[in-house]
Amino acid sequence: MKRQLILDDGTILVGDGFGAEVDTMGEIVFNTSMTGYQEILSDPSYCGQLVTLTYPLIGNYGINRDDFESITPAMKAFIVREYAEFPSNWRSESSLDELLKVKGIPALAGIDTRMLTRKLRQHGTMKAMLCDIDVNQEEMLLKLKASKLPTDQVKQVSTKTAYPSPGRGFRVVLVDFGMKHGILRELNKRDCDVIVVPYNTSADEIRSLKPDGLMLSNGPGDPKDVPSAIRMIQELLGEIPIFGICLGHQLFALASGADTFKMKFGHRGANHPVKDLESGRVYLTSQNHGYAVREDSLANTRLEVTQVAVNDGTNEGLKHKDYPAFTVQYHPEASPGPEDSNILFDQFLQMMKEEKRKELTHA
Repeated sequence: MKRQLILDDGTILVGDGFGAEVDTMGEIVFNTSMTGYQEILSDPSYCGQLVTLTYPLIGNYGINRDDFESITPAMKAFIVREYAEFPSNWRSESSLDELLKVKGIPALAGIDTRMLTRKLRQHGTMKAMLCDIDVNQEEMLLKLKASKLPTDQVKQVSTKTAYPSPGRGFRVVLVDFGMKHGILRELNKRDCDVIVVPYNTSADEIRSLKPDGLMLSNGPGDPKDVPSAIRMIQELLGEIPIFGICLGHQLFALASGADTFKMKFGHRGANHPVKDLESGRVYLTSQNHGYAVREDSLANTRLEVTQVAVNDGTNEGLKHKDYPAFTVQYHPEASPGPEDSNILFDQFLQMMKEEKRKELTHA
C-alpha cells in the first residue's frame, strides 16, 4: 500500500503505508532514540505530531504490555526507514503494525528518514500530511499550508477527572498535563500517596487535598496555551514544595516571571547530555520538548539556573531562591532512556521531608 508524506515546503516522499489506513495532518518532528519506540508512541507529549524515528529499523522487538507510557497514544503518525514486520523478543505480544491499527494511527516506511531529518534540522519543524498516493497533491499542499496547528493539546490528553494512586508516604498532587506513567511509577515506588488531577484544577481545589508536594507533569504544546495552570502555580508557590518536569518546568518558569520560546526543531531523544552546574556532573537524559525557557528572561526573577544542555546551552533546570521548588526540562523517569537523573525524585522527597519538619518545629 503506497502512501505519501507531504511537507508544507512542497517536499513529497512516497513510501509503504502500515498501521491504520487513515489520512492525518500535524507538525512533523524527529526523535533520535535507538530503542524505545513503544514508549515514544505512547508518550502524550507527542499529541498532534507526526514522529520520524532516525534509527533505521523499527518494530523488531514487537509490543509488550508493560512499556506503555499512556493507555491511548496521541501522536498523529509514525514515520520510519524500515519496519520489521515479524518481531522477535520474549516479551513481544503483538507487532507494531497490529497496535497502530487498533489505535487508529497511520505509519509510513521505506522513505529516506536521514534526508527528512536533515531537512527538519536545517529549516525547523514543519506541517506535514500523510495521505493516500492517489490524492491531488496540489490540493493537499494548499490545504496543508492553510491549516493551523492545534493549541488545545493539553486539554486533549489530560485526565478528565481526579483519581488516586494510594500509598502510605507523602501525599503528592500530580497535575496531569499529559503525564507519562513513568512519573507516577517513580512516585509509587517511593510509597507516595498520589492524587492525579486534571490540568485545569484550581489552587483551592489542590489545597483542599492537603498535599505535602505538588508535581507538575510533562505535556504537549506551547506552555503559554495553558494560562490557568500558570495562575495555579503562582498561587501555590511558597505554600507547597514543587517539582516540575518538561512542560511543568516551562509553566513554572512562566509563573515565576520568566519567558519561553519555540525551538527550531526541539530536543527529542534518549541521549541528550545535561550539565549540573553545582556538581559539574554531566547526566545523559531522555528529552522530548519543542519549547524552552528563555535564558535572558531569568535575570529579573527569583529563579536560579541549575542545569544546562551541553549541546546547545539551553536551560535544563531551575530552582527558586526563596521557596522549596525546582524543575528540570528533561525526563528523570526516562522510558526510554538512561536513568542517571532518577535521584531527582529522591530530592523531591527530601524537600517534602524538610518542609514537614519545619511545620512540626513551628507548631
